[in-house]
Amino acid sequence: MAKKSQNAVYQDFNGRGTVGAFILGEMKIVKENFITMKRIIITVAAILSSGFLYAQDVLTLRDCMNYAVENSSRVKIQQAEVDDARVARRDAILNMFTPQVSAGTYAYSNFGRSVDPETNTYVSTTSFNNVYSVSGGITLFNGFASVNNAKISKTALKMGRDQETLIKDEVCLATMEAYYNVVYFGQLAELLESQVKTAQGSLKLAKKQEELGQKSYSDVIEMEAELYDREYKLVMARNQYEDALLKLKDLMFWPLDEELVVDASMVIPENVRTLIVDEETEELVDYAVHSLPSIAIARGAMENAKRDYSTAKWAFSPKLSLQGGWATSYYTYPRQKNYIPLPFETQFRNNANQYIQLSLTFPIFDRLSNFSNMRKKKNAYNRATVQYEQKLRDVEAEVIRAVKDRDGTYAAYEQADCMARLQEEAYRLNVRKFEQGLISTIDFQKASDNWLNAKTSRLDALLKFYIKKSVVDYYGGISYLEQ
Repeated sequence: MAKKSQNAVYQDFNGRGTVGAFILGEMKIVKENFITMKRIIITVAAILSSGFLYAQDVLTLRDCMNYAVENSSRVKIQQAEVDDARVARRDAILNMFTPQVSAGTYAYSNFGRSVDPETNTYVSTTSFNNVYSVSGGITLFNGFASVNNAKISKTALKMGRDQETLIKDEVCLATMEAYYNVVYFGQLAELLESQVKTAQGSLKLAKKQEELGQKSYSDVIEMEAELYDREYKLVMARNQYEDALLKLKDLMFWPLDEELVVDASMVIPENVRTLIVDEETEELVDYAVHSLPSIAIARGAMENAKRDYSTAKWAFSPKLSLQGGWATSYYTYPRQKNYIPLPFETQFRNNANQYIQLSLTFPIFDRLSNFSNMRKKKNAYNRATVQYEQKLRDVEAEVIRAVKDRDGTYAAYEQADCMARLQEEAYRLNVRKFEQGLISTIDFQKASDNWLNAKTSRLDALLKFYIKKSVVDYYGGISYLEQ
């Protein structure tokens, strides 16, 4: 049988009424869309083959945390503090084992009566004197203050390093939360964008059905309102995404005018249950109180306060020190006639003298400053002890809470996942029913809202689980950068 022309087909459909015209119009639209899509694919393939299109680097969570730590101003400031503590440690060691040595020289002219260095008699002639000296001293005993200061400086250096580690951990956790916020709002925008496209298609279908008499004008108006509501939510989600992305850039010290693309592949996990490692809460608590930098800092503060208190108590003991020195001089009478001074080298050698001195001092009365200082250091030690005990309790509570939060968010994710799967299937069935005119626009909107809420709830529960799991792993000894 011979094939009919397009006009003949159109006449056949036209003869069958409005339905035939509608089907033919849809066929034309599909054909035009296919041609347009084909052109786009050819154009993109040409661009890719010419090498002009380069993919933007996608940063994972670890990449973002590494970048944030390397560029954080807090970390750099603390590194300077650690260097200061390192210098203080070196100074404390040198102060304990090495003497203080100094050298000096001075010159003066004496007018009037003075003692002649050669004859030890008084003369009234103007003289010129030049003195050179070298001296040194070392403290032999000062109530163990130098020893305690050396120990304090060592602990302070370790506390500085622990503080740097703690700041890095805080930067990583803040970056992780900001990163997941970007992922959440980005995925939310994609979900809303797909719903906008679905609403646009449903509105188009409703208008066609209105022309065919299958839908009322009120149904079309409701569909338009639904489309505008979806578009409004999409705009809000994109704004929240941009705000979350800006916060992430700020935490990372990423250039604000450069694009930042993050990896969102974790929103489709293979098996979340395998990510949980069963461990005893008591073991986690025991490990945390012995390894966390915050505990080490509190412990170091308590130990240093104890050493300060010990130094204050030893302030009542005598202090023993040793000093020694060497000096020489040169003199002449520039206005005395027929006076020939001894050569500089001879005087420098003959006028040399040395001394050694052993000093022992006892504190007798200093207006009770030692008593007051000892009282303050004792209070500081008691305060540091209480703070350390409180920190131990806080960490124990934090670990227990973190484990419960992780398990709770996992249970919430399982429920949200089941609900999302069911709501997705229900939404698909309702789409078919709506297309067939079996349900109203309100029922379809309700099904669409339930599906969207279920998917966003599952995504929110999944990302919260990732954060809680990372916190538990951190308490178990795995740093955020190593997870």
